[in-house]
Parts: sequence; structure tokens; C-alpha cells
Amino acid sequence: MKFSFTLALLRAYTLSERKSAAMKSQKAKEMFRLIKFTLFSASAGLIEMGAFALLNELTGWSYWPCYLMALVLSVLWNFTLNRKFTFKSAANVPTAMLKVLCYYAVFTPLSTFLGNYLAETLRWNEYIVTVLNMLLNFGTEFLYQRFFVFRDVDSAKK
Repeated sequence: MKFSFTLALLRAYTLSERKSAAMKSQKAKEMFRLIKFTLFSASAGLIEMGAFALLNELTGWSYWPCYLMALVLSVLWNFTLNRKFTFKSAANVPTAMLKVLCYYAVFTPLSTFLGNYLAETLRWNEYIVTVLNMLLNFGTEFLYQRFFVFRDVDSAKK
């Protein structure tokens, strides 16, 4: 009787240790994924800010067309890198692209109209407005891609 109780405790402890190790491993994996997403987003941010600066300084256009073209360039770059390297998804690319398109169908008009209002009507500095849009995009897009677009990435590997 005492032996079976000890054995049961040992099994429970071992199971608990395995769960704890798995949780630590998953937490480390998510942290690494966030770091990769951040680095790729930073590179997309450089592309967006560079394209925006060129268009803003060289064309004389108002805020919104400069921002919109720069956003499209950064989205293409960011989606490609994050799909391949951050989320490691070889799943249905057109489906993933459609899901990201849905995100940008909401984010783009909102950020374009808000950015244009801040830059053209309230006369905020257009570079500050663009950085604010980029920060908002970074936070919401990570959550959207991680928990909607690429939510099944880890379960597909198991």
C-alpha cells in the first residue's frame, strides 16, 4: 500500500515536471517568435519610413497617398518574412494572404483617414503621425497574425 502511494506521488510529480517543462518551452518559443516578429517589423518599418520620406519630400503629395504607398510596400515585405520565418507556415498562402487582407481592409482606411486628419487638419508632423500608425499596426498585427492567421502553426507540427 505504501509503495503504490509513493509510486502514485512519483508519477504525479513526474507528470507535473513534464507539464512545467513543456510550459517553459512554449513560453520561450513564444518569446522568440515575438522577437523575430519585432525584428522583421522593424525592417518593414524602415522600408515604410524610407518610402514615406521619399514620397513626402520628393512629390509634394498630401499625407495620405505617401502613407498608403509606403504601407503597401511594408506589408508585402512584412507578411512574406513573418509567414516564412516567424510563424514558419507553409500552409495555404492564398488563405493566409486573404486573412491579412481582411485585417488591412479595416486598418488601412482607419489609419489613413486618421493620419490624414492629424497631419493635414490638425497640422501634426507627418513623421510623428506615421510612427504612431506604425506602432499601432505593430501591436494589433502581431496579435491578429499569431491568434488568427497563423493560429494552427504549432498544432500542425504536433
